[in-house]
Amino acid sequence: MEALLKLFGGTLNSITSKCMILLVTVLILRVFLFPGFDGIEWSNLVYHSPSMSSSEFGIREFRFLVVPQLVWGLNNQKIAFARACLTARMLNRTLLMPSFSASLFYKEVDLLQPMSFDKLFQFEKFNALCSNFVRLGRYSDVLNKTRVLEMTKGSGRKWTLERDLSQLKEYSKGSYDEYEVIEFLGKNPFLWHDHWPLKDYAKVFECLVLIDEFRNEAKRVVSRIREVGNNESLELQQDRSSFQPLPYVAVHMRIEIDWMIHCKKLEQRLNTNQICSSKKEIVERVRSIVIGLKKTPIVVYLAVADKLLNDSSIMEDWGESFLLPVEKKKLGVEGIYNKYPYLVQSAIDYEVCLQSDIFVGNSFSTFSSLIVLERTQKIIKTSIERVCGTDVRWPSYAYNIQGESNGAMRWITNMSESSLQTISYGTNHIYDCKGHI
Repeated sequence: MEALLKLFGGTLNSITSKCMILLVTVLILRVFLFPGFDGIEWSNLVYHSPSMSSSEFGIREFRFLVVPQLVWGLNNQKIAFARACLTARMLNRTLLMPSFSASLFYKEVDLLQPMSFDKLFQFEKFNALCSNFVRLGRYSDVLNKTRVLEMTKGSGRKWTLERDLSQLKEYSKGSYDEYEVIEFLGKNPFLWHDHWPLKDYAKVFECLVLIDEFRNEAKRVVSRIREVGNNESLELQQDRSSFQPLPYVAVHMRIEIDWMIHCKKLEQRLNTNQICSSKKEIVERVRSIVIGLKKTPIVVYLAVADKLLNDSSIMEDWGESFLLPVEKKKLGVEGIYNKYPYLVQSAIDYEVCLQSDIFVGNSFSTFSSLIVLERTQKIIKTSIERVCGTDVRWPSYAYNIQGESNGAMRWITNMSESSLQTISYGTNHIYDCKGHI
């Protein structure tokens, strides 16, 4: 102790000296009590998550996930894409750009036309908007293309939600995690088990921005719709100095032959009559929505898959003169759509419906459901207190469910849902600001 006193100035009055003596004493005791300890292992003092890597926020740039080609309709493919992104996130891997399917074939897989993600959506924009949440990579990013671990996704009734989650957790550690690339084989990601809340999917959907070519095409269609309404309005207004652009209503009109076959079977299985809607019922419920609007006339854009339509009378029987129903042919925009494959046509129509002042759709359609989800998010970002207000912007309705005054039911997305089940497969228990019906 005397040696220590001399070392620190021969006094214990200094607080600094006392601390230094204590530290030296501890170090001496450590040497005698733990002779095998050769130095401080700083890695033992700092927590390292097993899934962390060179990326500060956890999404690794040089570990990848590959998934099967996405199939079916546009929004089924968007859901499959989001589920693949969230799976990659769970594995702390970058998702290699999956292929969408440009054509609409359900069983003839050989006839599907692959379409790279960046031919439909903006790649860099996606990564910027979804930074630190999920990440997309290109196949050119892979260093060792031969070191791929092929894994088959479980399926069948015995492959439960719990077993699937356990498999994902297993793939995120140990020897599996040493592989640069894991490729999931088997079924379309739309059919994979769902382990994520709706708000996580919503975050991915927000990052999907169409490439400029298709966004501009959608703007051309919207401009044409508004032009029809504005021209009609100018003819009726004497004081043109007070002219204001009129709103338009977009109706996702599911009366195509393939849909009617599907929805009739679904109604029988679920023992309900709130899935299919005839053209007459849709017209009546849309009319009940717009009849209360002070601005007339109102353009009603009918979004329908023309090639699958078995009814050429969709423009008839709208009654009131203030309703101006239009579709692609009447608008003179068929040429815009016809130069693209099915997937792009659907993407353009999606944007046109999304931008409408009022949207009316079917709650058992993924197309309609995803539009309502995005519109709900827009309302919330503007003012969460006004989500259920009577004067809210971007209102949406479900024409297959009867609301007030025999009209369509008001429809917003319940953002607290624990999964994407109701959007993926539809429901007649929609959230209508008063709760679930």
